Amino acid sequence: MTKLRPLSDHVIVEAVVEEKKKGGIILPETIEKERSEKGRVVAVGPGKLDKDGKRVPPGVKKGDVVLFTKYSPNEVKVEGKEYLIIKEDDILAIME
Repeated sequence: MTKLRPLSDHVIVEAVVEEKKKGGIILPETIEKERSEKGRVVAVGPGKLDKDGKRVPPGVKKGDVVLFTKYSPNEVKVEGKEYLIIKEDDILAIME
């Protein structure tokens, strides 16, 4: 099994897929497939370096459910499973 380990301030997220409903009817994925803006953190990098060269710890942790900007993630597929790689700055909020 391949293990992904993000570098710097990158975060690996597994998208949370929600069914789209319109007027009480559940639409199949083939009709409207947009990238999710919500996901569960599966791995976090060590954090970025500040101007003095000190490591700034990340503000998210494995297991957090986060909201992120729609077009920022890079999609990767590892062993048949899709992940998103996001810079921590592109994460907008942690859902509690």
